[in-house]
Amino acid sequence: MTNAIRLKNVNLHYASVAFRERSLKSLITAWVSQGRSKRDLNDIHALRDISLSVDQGERIGLLGHNGAGKSSFLKMVAGLYPISSGCREVSGTVRSMLDLSLGFEPDATGRENILYRGLLLGLAPKTMRSMEAEIVDFADLGEFIDYPLKTYSVGMQVRLAFAISTSVGGDILLLDEVVGAGDARFMGKARARIMSLVEQSEIMILASHDLATVRQLCQRGLVFADGHIVLDAPIEQAIRFYEENFSK
Repeated sequence: MTNAIRLKNVNLHYASVAFRERSLKSLITAWVSQGRSKRDLNDIHALRDISLSVDQGERIGLLGHNGAGKSSFLKMVAGLYPISSGCREVSGTVRSMLDLSLGFEPDATGRENILYRGLLLGLAPKTMRSMEAEIVDFADLGEFIDYPLKTYSVGMQVRLAFAISTSVGGDILLLDEVVGAGDARFMGKARARIMSLVEQSEIMILASHDLATVRQLCQRGLVFADGHIVLDAPIEQAIRFYEENFSK
């Protein structure tokens, strides 16, 4: 099967509860308890009439200021949020490195959170148990792997989440500036693993404010503003447009 992404007139509204809850369990509990039958007036129209085709082999950079819609776009492609209207077709297995804290339970141990995160990624418990040793080794948390996550520093949480997310295979790689904490040794091996994932992926979409990295890794650029794609062009043209209109 050819890997591809097809979007037609896609709209995405965020439920306001999604901004307040940080764990998967609390988000689902809050959603169910509300018993919502219609859209909250305070909900956010995050993506507006997005139409786009992405074919196998493409490397795409997303540009735009904070709140422009880049992260919402990636989460929509990943299937983390259902679209409100339009058509979304994704052919291929998605590997997403987006909100690394999503799905973590603070009172559970790091080892238990490996299982929880795997379930969120759509993997069976047996699969996650078979990958556990490699994940624990890469995260390099020592005895803390059996401590509650609420005892971890931000850097330790990032290391565990990164180790889990990058251990899962997929054809479509979605990146959102995920590696922002950790010591120099971990950062070095994390970058090496990301570059390996980029090379192996059939489709790669990267949201980043680091224009040098976008220029290095991407051939096509999408510029976002207020939930719209305002430009779809070769990466150099997209970067120039972004710098001239949005980066000041």
